[in-house]
Amino acid sequence: MKYAALHRIGRPYHLGMVLNLEVRFSRRAVLLAAGGLLVGCSEQPEGDKVHLRLATGPAGAVYRRIGGALAEHISEQVPGATVTTVPSGASTDNIRMLRAGEVHLGLTSLDALITTDGSAPEGLSAICRLYDSHLHLVVMAGSAIDEFRDLEGKRVSLGARDSGTEFTSLRVLKLGRVNADGRYLSQAESAAALRGGEIDAMFSLTGVPTPAITELAQRHPIRLIPLDAQADALFTAYPGPYTPAMIPATAYAGVPATRTVAVPNVLLVRNDLPDDLVYAITDTIFTHTGTITSASRDDAEAVPEAWQINVRTGISTASVPLHPGAAAWFRDRKR
Repeated sequence: MKYAALHRIGRPYHLGMVLNLEVRFSRRAVLLAAGGLLVGCSEQPEGDKVHLRLATGPAGAVYRRIGGALAEHISEQVPGATVTTVPSGASTDNIRMLRAGEVHLGLTSLDALITTDGSAPEGLSAICRLYDSHLHLVVMAGSAIDEFRDLEGKRVSLGARDSGTEFTSLRVLKLGRVNADGRYLSQAESAAALRGGEIDAMFSLTGVPTPAITELAQRHPIRLIPLDAQADALFTAYPGPYTPAMIPATAYAGVPATRTVAVPNVLLVRNDLPDDLVYAITDTIFTHTGTITSASRDDAEAVPEAWQINVRTGISTASVPLHPGAAAWFRDRKR
């Protein structure tokens, strides 16, 4: 049976039925060349499997954790599909790799994806909205930094190069007319540098809680600087991807609830992936979310951000179009 037939196994189809039928993708299979680059879609013999690459993020980031969970989950649930993860700088880097054909799937924050005129890069579309990231501004508990404007002249990590953190933190600093001594470090590197006194503060646009900040807060007292005024400035200057939000008091040890800004994250896909394959990927993400949110096996890691994955918000990708395969799944879901 081909993926084209999946649309006819009920509306929506039941993935367990498909598994029992040992579906193998044989139409316009997307294969990787020996060097690991995307070589496009072409006719392949019956029985060929699909090997996909998913761009995630840097060490200590939620993108790395949720991307790994999604890759494992899709590989297990979509017959014939194998997904491997590709570490990256995060959002902007992932968009670059997708457009260059180095990966097939990738995670990105919505603000890094949408251009100033509201459009998305050509050749890319969304499978779904996954969860929202919150902008963290972290300092050690004894820091002299009490508010955003105190960042003036301070050593501040802006996140890894080509990351969503870099993109959003630079916007925030520019809107606030604050000149900081920017450093470009991953989340794990930022937390270590903050703990060691090598920087004065770190930005992190990530899910709540995020591993690097959680580990830091468990070992050393930290504070989060409120960013409610910055949230308003972003919302006014760039309508669409930003909303005021709260990091709850339960997120990090000893840290009270803190106002900030939230940005949705989407799972992107190249437009040249077959509709039937994207349909199957979309189905398994929303049908089996529970296997991602909790560690179902001893070697699996729970991904609390996945609790936000649901059909109601999943279709909300702003001006970024859904891939035809994903759009078909959401249409079938309403029937």
